[in-house]
Amino acid sequence: MRKRFSIVILCGVILLSGLSVSFISCTSGAKAERPNFVSDSLVAHFDYFTYKGEDDFYKENPLPGDDYFYNPILPGWYSDPSVCTNGKDYFLVTSTFSYFPGVPIFHSTDMLNWKQVGHVLDRPEQLPLDGQRTSEGIFAPAISYNPHNETWYMITTNIGRGNFFVKTKDPFGSWSAPIWLPDVGGIDPSFFFDDDGKAYIVNNDVPDGGSTYDGHRAIRVTQFDVETDKTVGPSVMLVNGGVNLADKPIWIEGPHLYKITGKYYLMCAEGGTSVNHREVIFRGDSPMGEFQPWEKNPILTQLHLNPHRERPVTSAGHADLIQKSNGQWWSVFLACRPIGNQFENLGRETFLMPVRWSKDGFPYMTKKEELVPRIIQMEGVKRADSPTFGNFEQHDDFDTTKLGLEWMTLRGPGTELYSLHENRGYLSLKCAEVASNELKSPAFVGRRLQHHQFECATSLYFNPRSEGEQAGMLMYKDEHHQYLLAVGTAGDQKQVSLKKITGSEVETLAAKELPAGDGPIELKVSSTGTHFSFHYAFDGGETNLLIENIDAFYLSTAQSYGFTGTTIGLYASCKTFEFSN
Repeated sequence: MRKRFSIVILCGVILLSGLSVSFISCTSGAKAERPNFVSDSLVAHFDYFTYKGEDDFYKENPLPGDDYFYNPILPGWYSDPSVCTNGKDYFLVTSTFSYFPGVPIFHSTDMLNWKQVGHVLDRPEQLPLDGQRTSEGIFAPAISYNPHNETWYMITTNIGRGNFFVKTKDPFGSWSAPIWLPDVGGIDPSFFFDDDGKAYIVNNDVPDGGSTYDGHRAIRVTQFDVETDKTVGPSVMLVNGGVNLADKPIWIEGPHLYKITGKYYLMCAEGGTSVNHREVIFRGDSPMGEFQPWEKNPILTQLHLNPHRERPVTSAGHADLIQKSNGQWWSVFLACRPIGNQFENLGRETFLMPVRWSKDGFPYMTKKEELVPRIIQMEGVKRADSPTFGNFEQHDDFDTTKLGLEWMTLRGPGTELYSLHENRGYLSLKCAEVASNELKSPAFVGRRLQHHQFECATSLYFNPRSEGEQAGMLMYKDEHHQYLLAVGTAGDQKQVSLKKITGSEVETLAAKELPAGDGPIELKVSSTGTHFSFHYAFDGGETNLLIENIDAFYLSTAQSYGFTGTTIGLYASCKTFEFSN
């Protein structure tokens, strides 16, 4: 099979000056020959997609040795990480909310070098998401290994349906159909498999007697029978509110239970998954309680630090602990990297750092004024040539039969809306009768933003016939916060435009007419972190600036709230945006 050389990103030179971006030149990465199927009605054919991260931090701070890594170890909105091992292989999972497929699973043999090997929830029957908002769907998956039956478990919450788990003997392969847990309420369930073969589920739920203030939650435990895959006995409250109920702590959640040197440790997140986020620890003599909090909690937080510190890491929490085969303890957790401590478009990312132990036997990651480190050494482990962290670039020529593991769709597989042409090297998107602001499955194939500063580019063949038909590149935060760089029509004239989609209207920020003809149209987005610039070119011609200095804050969690970061990808629709009053 011939392999096309696609670039687009590499052929440009970016000059950064303050918050401005200048694009000097670009050479087309499109194939020289015109595809013979561009006349297909209501279909957009995308030739390639490129992504290149260019964050200044990585340029200014090279790693000092081949056993060092950058935090976040999984950049972009890989949130709510959970990790486990069978003593040889390590597996890590994160949340996906209303995207399909669900729960990416990463594998490592050393905890430094990770590779995505699939998704736990990759079949529609495992992942009912119809009608759920972007930040609903799958919350906080927890992965565990049961050595007594040599089975891997992933348990999670589907906000629109309830708590469930799936299991497998082979985490590189397929997982079971969902097994629902009607007696486990709340969110964030997690398995614990004890030495004696007994099993337990800990979860966030309502306290005994009900909540007495907003955000008042509890951590509960229920016994679980691995033979029948059902819970056994009552749900017992282990933690009421948090470390100190008198302080009215909020959103105790993300619990994990461990047995270490004969003692049981219950670790939870507290404070809500924003700037007050923190991780706390409790210890007891039985998985059914009682548990006492460590007097020096929290064991991980950045909430009390100077908000004006340089390049802050914030919102640290929702952690999991893992012991390597060499005896070292490490923790994965989520955190954010806001620009100037104001906003970001990356969402909550996966960080990794070593665990220390206090003299009285409690684990902790940070204390007092300690910062979450951005560069860490893992002695004895060599960094791979293509790590998951730092600046990197990815090119997709769409010359395979399946989408790469980085790609996602909304609320379903969307295979009826897109097709891959292995011998042609195109991704074809049908213009769906669904707009991207609906709680349905639009013709949108997206991937996470993973850097503040980046470039993305694509080339498409598209011949719209009416003003409702449009295709191009969509930057998507949620139903009400989007930028759409699209090819469409105005009257009888083909044009490229940038549209801002809100909860009440579509605002055209810029539009330029395109020359007559059915040649390829190249689209490009570049980011300084705080602002976006949008470019286009027609049929291999000169690259033109459509509009620059578009505010990135509009797509940020600080503006829109929600639990995801921004995705960017390819979109086609023949439906006009509609808004309810």
